[in-house]
Amino acid sequence: MAEPIRMGVVGIDHRHIYTMTEHMQAAGCVLSGWQTDGTPNTLDGFVARFPDAPRRDRAEDLIDDPEIDLILTAAVPSDRAGFSIQAMRAGKDVLSDKPGALHALDVAELRRTVDESGRIWAVDFSERFEVPAMTRALELIAQGAIGEVIGTVGLGPHRLNAATRPDWFWDRDRNGGILADIGSHQIEQFLALTGQETAEVVMAHAACFREPGFQDFGEIVLQAGRARGYIRVDWYTPDALPNWGDGRLFVTGTTGTIELRKYVDPGGTSGTDHLILVNGEVCEKQQASDAGLPFFTALAHDIRHRTETAMPQERVFTVCDLAIQAQGMAEC
Repeated sequence: MAEPIRMGVVGIDHRHIYTMTEHMQAAGCVLSGWQTDGTPNTLDGFVARFPDAPRRDRAEDLIDDPEIDLILTAAVPSDRAGFSIQAMRAGKDVLSDKPGALHALDVAELRRTVDESGRIWAVDFSERFEVPAMTRALELIAQGAIGEVIGTVGLGPHRLNAATRPDWFWDRDRNGGILADIGSHQIEQFLALTGQETAEVVMAHAACFREPGFQDFGEIVLQAGRARGYIRVDWYTPDALPNWGDGRLFVTGTTGTIELRKYVDPGGTSGTDHLILVNGEVCEKQQASDAGLPFFTALAHDIRHRTETAMPQERVFTVCDLAIQAQGMAEC
């Protein structure tokens, strides 16, 4: 039996680190330790979920540990690229929370580091990788259920929870802006659904409706081959919704359509991962929560065998580049 992949966590500043760690554990990895600066509001939740993992004093205690194979980071967004580069130079593979990078120069340095080190730099675009309905939708598209994908509409509303947000959340230089941050999810989904390697950012827009300086509404239009994609993200989830956001995805193909109601179906069916398929033969609503989350098992396989089955490395860079480009266009 192969030795387990040993992982260390550097930075727990975003709650995504809970599921990132849990999914990699489910894929056979062992949490050897973690480090974070100060006492972020995620601290109690992390310790409750992983009580047996020791806290280290410095990030370098994990990054330089020769027994650790993989570094996970959900540090402050502006710090993630730096930790990723440091870890890869120390011979570690990396799984970063999104956004993985906030500046084009960071992406260029990450590319260079991957080329020179031969390490894997992965980003957890959780609105695809942690949503079973997305797994099912991609399976159906691969089977030809809706023909060629020619249009997508991705809606990513988020709950603000202003009272619980740390200082970095409100700082544009540290959070990266709404399109570089949560817009990156939607860009990755567009490329995955259309099967395209890259796209053109046709339009990008960001607005600060609640207060000056904090972007709480954003839009992107993408073009790739014959496919067009519209993206809308915001921080306007209403208080009565029972979860953090009514994430929806609409996919138009030449012979059918797919709609995903990922996290909730207001006024409809209870639960998550609702998929509506309409084509020439069927018009049905499916419950897709059993479709699985293959990304994390595939990433563990890639770490062991130096393959690219979870996600092409170039796709990660392309998504970051497009999100940063969109963010820049929105602020011109």
